[in-house]
Amino acid sequence: MFNIIKSTLGRFRKDESGATLVEYGIALSLAITIGAGAFLTLSGDVSESMGAASSALPDAPAAPS
Repeated sequence: MFNIIKSTLGRFRKDESGATLVEYGIALSLAITIGAGAFLTLSGDVSESMGAASSALPDAPAAPS
């Protein structure tokens, strides 16, 4: 009986089929976290730059129709 349990546990220890899925999940969550951080950091800078460019331009007349 002990040998059956020992061999079954040995097979589970050698089976790494789910490890790749876990690694991809960790990599995906890391990429999402980095992307969200970059988006939040850059969104404020882009907003400030667009506001500065908008206020620097003089009021232009409307285009003729």
